[in-house]
Amino acid sequence: KPEGYDDIPKEIPDPDAKKPEDWDDEEDGEWTAPTIPNPEYKGPWKPKKIKNPNYKGKWKAPMIDNPDFKDDPDLYVYPSLRYVGIELWQVKSGTLFDNVLICDDPEYARKLAEETWGKQKNAEKAAFEEADNKRMQEV
Repeated sequence: KPEGYDDIPKEIPDPDAKKPEDWDDEEDGEWTAPTIPNPEYKGPWKPKKIKNPNYKGKWKAPMIDNPDFKDDPDLYVYPSLRYVGIELWQVKSGTLFDNVLICDDPEYARKLAEETWGKQKNAEKAAFEEADNKRMQEV
């Protein structure tokens, strides 16, 4: 930093300003000249910057193949899955889950649904409507 740089004021008194003729020091106070921007003031001091000779461009993450990778076709096979977790946000309570099936064959899923849930769905719907009607009558 150059010596005396911090001592350079931002503004200096205007050298061309003159005290008005009708100025009364007793009534108006001591007259001070208005200030103007100092042409020598260059703002806060900052060291000069130079180009970095070691700059190699924008950094990119080098992506390479993993030499230890081995494809596992059975990665998602669970031989004895017994539990299913369901995270559900709902405003109205009363939702029930039963007979959860996990498979990768849509035809098998449809067939099993008709054999199990298909036989009970009408009875379940009628029981739900009856309970709903009873609840509405109590209100």
